Amino acid sequence: MARYLVIVESPAKVKTIKKFLGSNYVVTASNGHVRDLPKSQLGIDVEHDYEPKYITIRGKGEILANLRKEVKKADKVYLATDPDREGEAISWHLSKSLKLDDKKTYRISFNEITKNAVKASLKNAREIDMDLVDAQQTRRILDRVVGYRISPLLWAKVKRGLSAGRVQSVALRIIADREEEINMFIPEEYWTLDACLKVKGERKPLTARFYGTEDKKMTIRSKEEMDGIIKEIDSAQFAVEEVKKGERTKKAPVPFTTSTLQQEASKGLNFATAKTMRIAQQLYEGIDLKGNGTVGLITYLRTDSTRVSEEADRNVREYIKEQYGPQFAADGRSKEAEGKKIQDAHEAIRPTDVTRTPAAVKDSLTRDQYRLYQLIWKRFVASRMQPARYETTSVKISAGKYRFTVSASRISFEGFRTVYVEAGEGKEEGNVLLGGLDESSVLTKESFDSKQHFTQPPAHYTEAALVKTLEELGIGRPSTYAPTISTIINRRYVAKENKNLYLTEIGEVVNNMMKKSFPTIVDVNFTANMESLLDGVAEGKVKWKTIIENFYPDIEDAVERAEKELESVKIEDEVTDVVCEQCGRNMVVKYGPHGKFLACPGFPECRNTKPYLEKIGVKCPECGKDIVLRKTKKGRKYYGCEDNPECGFMSWQKPSEKKCPRCGSYMVEKGNKLCCGNEQCGYVESKSDGDKLKTEK
Repeated sequence: MARYLVIVESPAKVKTIKKFLGSNYVVTASNGHVRDLPKSQLGIDVEHDYEPKYITIRGKGEILANLRKEVKKADKVYLATDPDREGEAISWHLSKSLKLDDKKTYRISFNEITKNAVKASLKNAREIDMDLVDAQQTRRILDRVVGYRISPLLWAKVKRGLSAGRVQSVALRIIADREEEINMFIPEEYWTLDACLKVKGERKPLTARFYGTEDKKMTIRSKEEMDGIIKEIDSAQFAVEEVKKGERTKKAPVPFTTSTLQQEASKGLNFATAKTMRIAQQLYEGIDLKGNGTVGLITYLRTDSTRVSEEADRNVREYIKEQYGPQFAADGRSKEAEGKKIQDAHEAIRPTDVTRTPAAVKDSLTRDQYRLYQLIWKRFVASRMQPARYETTSVKISAGKYRFTVSASRISFEGFRTVYVEAGEGKEEGNVLLGGLDESSVLTKESFDSKQHFTQPPAHYTEAALVKTLEELGIGRPSTYAPTISTIINRRYVAKENKNLYLTEIGEVVNNMMKKSFPTIVDVNFTANMESLLDGVAEGKVKWKTIIENFYPDIEDAVERAEKELESVKIEDEVTDVVCEQCGRNMVVKYGPHGKFLACPGFPECRNTKPYLEKIGVKCPECGKDIVLRKTKKGRKYYGCEDNPECGFMSWQKPSEKKCPRCGSYMVEKGNKLCCGNEQCGYVESKSDGDKLKTEK
């Protein structure tokens, strides 16, 4: 019997794929990349046509040895790495490392790990696509050149351990530019005016918003202007001038791409981009479902396409008709707007089997896996449903020469909203009064409500907002968003607090240096154009070494100039009031691979270090000392007394300075609420204004 070898990237896929194939198939994993550029040098021969020098990655020797043994026994070798440029490159590196015979080596790829998809890929085996490989090689070499030529400069001029990157430096600049925009923002005053009106024959009053004059919309800029308008209309007769009724529709969302999944998971589930990708990878590679074995639940997770296969499209429409009724299924094939940079022939991220509902697999998933799968499943089903329809009413009310408006909408057909509502989108409710309003309605003014406002600066970037911006600007690709954000946070160029990303002192120094010495590297348009060139390589339209030839000399010149012109910058360590018990100096905050720690500034004479306990500004309710942020051995955060173990106070939620007004216990923060730490009390109030929301016994 013939023997076939299938090589995948991840060991998690081995179990899933094995059960789809016969006993004459051996499935094994390469554990990702097996070759890369050496860490100890640039790894690119600039004197000889920029040829890359690849070496076996440390620790992969044993894996390659085992693979070689399997290759010798096999009649055919199928390289089944991920269906993207990086996966294509891994297949190529495997073929080189294992010295595979082209005549018996085949490349297969599948967008989902299901029996049909795997079997179909074997029937459509092909050669390795060298255009895709070259596109990935170009990206790798460009990133290596930027990192290895600029990073040593940052070490010499600023601090060791810093790094520059082709995409990360642009992402840092985008955050820095927003920070500058916020700092430079000057608020402008404006006022709103509402009129509370009594409608004859109606019990509830009607609130109308000031619009302007009959000819144009007005913005009220000051209290004096507001007082003048109120004086003019105080005795004016309010009358319904026009009532317009209509209908609007809201289209169903398209299925998820990598970017939109990261954004929605951040907004709706509070997942960091890296966490979203990690869990999506688990769902793609396979979950052990009770009674079904290991099953891949979603399609490939790195994609910027919203395309859906005909079979999946047909199946989901049938499912909608059966479960929700024929009136909910969308008509015909949905037409998704494809961007110009769709990666390969990928589909959108969707469930591999729409009948495998979140409820059906919940018992086999972790809480986070279930929440992400539910999000993907709902979005996909909603994408094939009818639009939501709303009845709208807009009313124009006259008061002398001025006009007020009231508008409302009422949902008349839920459509896709039966299944899916985007994060942050509330239920829309219409004003029931508007149904009875017409030009003959008699209005009586009861009161005015004027409020002062100030324009707000643009918001700080969140991970979701940054991903959206990077995608819109054409910077990076689906596989790069999460690692890019993780890098700038881990390098401490950016601090993440309450979802927001803030520029740090060291991030500001690095960004300013990059802008001054390497303006093209941090130029948004240059980086986006580079992505277009990489797409050209993948399509076979651009020679990959031409890009390197044009790029390398310019960056070499820039580095040489920067080495001469840039001044060294000293980043001072944060000095604390903790005294070193060995030499008496004030200890400083340092950063290590596991986060902050305290170190003696007398290093290397004094090597004393100790854990850094971050105070939260709240006193311990049991002994009065400071509460600090701690971590369990597994890394879970909790709050405890700095005098631990003498004082045993701990809380999973962040304690507040405020005491419970009912029982006197400490309170903890939960979102925008303060809750009593004493579970028997149950007192809850709003964090912002201290108003009691509910009381439970």
